[in-house]
Parts: sequence; structure tokens; C-alpha cells
Amino acid sequence: MNPVRAEDIDALLPQTQCTRCGYPDCARYAQAIAAGQADINQCPPGGAEGIARLAALTGRPAQPLSAAHGVEGPRLLAVIDEAWCIGCTLCIKACPVDCIIGTHKQMHTVIDAQCTGCELCVPVCPVDCISLTPVTTATGWAAWSEPQAREARHRYDWHQERLARDAREHQARLEAKAQHKLEHLETETRLTDPAQIERKRSVIEAALAKARQRRSG
Repeated sequence: MNPVRAEDIDALLPQTQCTRCGYPDCARYAQAIAAGQADINQCPPGGAEGIARLAALTGRPAQPLSAAHGVEGPRLLAVIDEAWCIGCTLCIKACPVDCIIGTHKQMHTVIDAQCTGCELCVPVCPVDCISLTPVTTATGWAAWSEPQAREARHRYDWHQERLARDAREHQARLEAKAQHKLEHLETETRLTDPAQIERKRSVIEAALAKARQRRSG
């Protein structure tokens, strides 16, 4: 039997990117399953249906959802109490699908249709102004569609690309700043060269002498 590809496993995951499986994202969890390093019952958002799908793909026996990784429940939506939001941007940085909008010291809000209910924004809020509210009584894949999963994966990939781009731009700014300081240091070194300083002094003294001569004449 051919080994199951991580890509095929990842395609069966809900892509909420909640990390409740114990891995940084759905793709890493899929890789761990493919490598035999993780069980197929560690994804609470996928629930029992998700385990059944993974069991059918991998040939592993279906088993109950791991209690250590959470429980299957209704899909949640993050809601920001705008009256208490201080605009710290920590929730924006924590959101894996960039569904929170706002700027520094300005009120933030959640784009409901794009929220995966990952819950990652809640613990980082310093004023506890984010709550989670159920948007459906259904659980697992009954509360989450494959088109939503594809959209969430697309947004997460874009989020990762943006972080990588921001990191590259930040590094470029640091390198430019370091280069500027190096050039400034080289300039200072040249200016403190005794011979160069003496030449500058001679030019200045000659100019002053001419100026005094003009005044006396």
C-alpha cells in the first residue's frame, strides 16, 4: 500500500489553524500524521466526522476524539467589545487568517464570514474584550463546509506570505541602517585622520587670512 501524502491528509482538515491538535497549523499536523508521529483523532474542529474521513484515507482505525486535545463543539465566532478595545493590535497579530481589521490605538473588529473560531485571539487580549459566541448548534464538519476550509487555507497561506514579506522588509531596513552607520563611521574615521584635519585647518586659516587682509585694506 502506497503511503498517504501529507497534502491529501491536509485536504481533509478543516483549516481553522487553531493549533489545538498540538501543531502550529493544519499542514504540520497533516505532515505528522503522514509520518506516523500523530494520531488521527487530535482535531476538535473536525470532530468525529473528521476522524472518520482520516481513517478512511489512512486505513487507520477510527477512534474517539482525544480528550487531551479538546472536545467537539459548535463553531464559534470571535466578537470584540469595541467599547473596551484599546487598539493594541495583539489580536490582529494572533489571527492566523487575517480576519481582524484595525490599526494601532484604533478600534478593531472581526470580519464574521472569515473567522474560523480558532480562539487564538482571546488569550492575547490584555483587556479581555474578546468573547466567543456560537454561530450554529452543529459541530464538526456539519458546522464547517469544504468551501470555507479552502478559503481559510488560502487566507492562512496569504497570512504566512505576508509575515515572510514583512520579515524580509524588516531585515532589509536593518541592513540599510547598519550600512548607513558603517558609512558614517568610515566618514568619522577619515575626518579624524591627522593629515586630513591639518589640510582642512590650513584651508580655513588661509581663508581667514584673506578675509582679514580684505578688511584691513
